Parts: sequence; structure tokens; C-alpha cells
Amino acid sequence: MSTDNNSFLTPKGDYKKLIAFQKSECIYDMTHYFIEHYLPQIGDRTVDQMKQAARSGKQNIAEGNETGTTSTEACIKLVNVAKASLKELQEDYEDYLRNHGNKIWDVNSQQCRNAREWCRQHSKPSDYMRVCELRDDITVANVALVMIHQTDYLLKRLLERYKAEFLQNGGIKEQMSAARRNWREEHGMGYLNGRNGNYGKNENNGNGNGNPSTTNSNPKK
Repeated sequence: MSTDNNSFLTPKGDYKKLIAFQKSECIYDMTHYFIEHYLPQIGDRTVDQMKQAARSGKQNIAEGNETGTTSTEACIKLVNVAKASLKELQEDYEDYLRNHGNKIWDVNSQQCRNAREWCRQHSKPSDYMRVCELRDDITVANVALVMIHQTDYLLKRLLERYKAEFLQNGGIKEQMSAARRNWREEHGMGYLNGRNGNYGKNENNGNGNGNPSTTNSNPKK
């Protein structure tokens, strides 16, 4: 956060640099590939639901981060929507794997451990596209689940960060009020009512009591 006491429109930074967003982008691209290659394109509502859930997971992180400049509350809500959307997508992948031989990887299996380590080190969509092209549907679905779990963890931490920022700095109204008070303290009330601190005086009148000055020290002849 900014250390400027008069600042209240503080951007939260470039959302594309958030690891959670980068992971969600990979999930979106993997899901698009998975749908195109392994799900029927007609007569299956799962297709639209998975597309929307994957998109929502990515877009709401971006929107939440940008909205956070003026509303921490809206930012937290949108990031939580992203989290919920990815949970919905997780259910769709798990449903697919159960319906294809109950092939969800055990969390302690060597396959799952290897995937977790690999996913921790890779956050570029192009890396995951290579996985999609070289592996079968079961592997792709399980890697997507690993990614969803990791992104969910990152979003939890992001929410905790936003919560801490809110507790420390308050909401936008509190920040605006504090910035206004600080500005007035720095500039003095005189800046608002007159020049050079002579507040309460009319700069067109010489004596400050609202009456024209009756003294002319250098009258013209």
C-alpha cells in the first residue's frame, strides 16, 4: 500500500502478475482443449457449464483486482466468485473421471505428487498445451484438478491479503475521509478561505471585518 497519507486510489497492481491469475489462465486454456477434444459439442450442458466456470475463474480475478482500487469489499467478493467457479469446474472434472472408470488420482500417488511439483514450476498456458497434446483425457483431467487445487490455495491467500489490507486501511470511504483530514491539516484552513492563511478575511477588504478600509496611506492629490 502507498505510504502517502493523502492517497486513497491505490491500485492493487497488475493482475497478470498474480500467480493465481496465471494459473487460472492455464486452467481456462486446458479446459477449452478438453471440451473440444473429449466432450460432445451438442446436447451436453456440461460443455457450457465448464466453459463458463473456467472463464469466470479467470475473469473475476482480473475484475476483482481492478475493482480493488475503489472497493476492497467488491474485490473480495469477486475473488471469492472466482474461487467458487473453479470449485464448480473441479466437480465437472471429477464427474468425468468417475464416469470413465473412477480414475481420479489419489492425492498420495506418485502420479499426483509428480503433477503437483510440475505444476508449481509452470504457469504458462503453452506448457499446459503441450501436456494436452501429449497425454490422454484422463491425464489432462487429473492435471487440471491439480491446477485447480493449487489455484484455490493461492486465492485463499489472496483473500487473506485483501482482508489484512482492509483491516489496516479501511474501506474507500474511511480512506477518503482520512485523506481529506490529512490534506486540511497539511494546508491549513486558511488555504480554503483566503490566501496566506488569512482565513475569515475578504481579500478585497483590508481590515477583515467585511468593511472597506477607510485608511489610504497614499491618497492621490
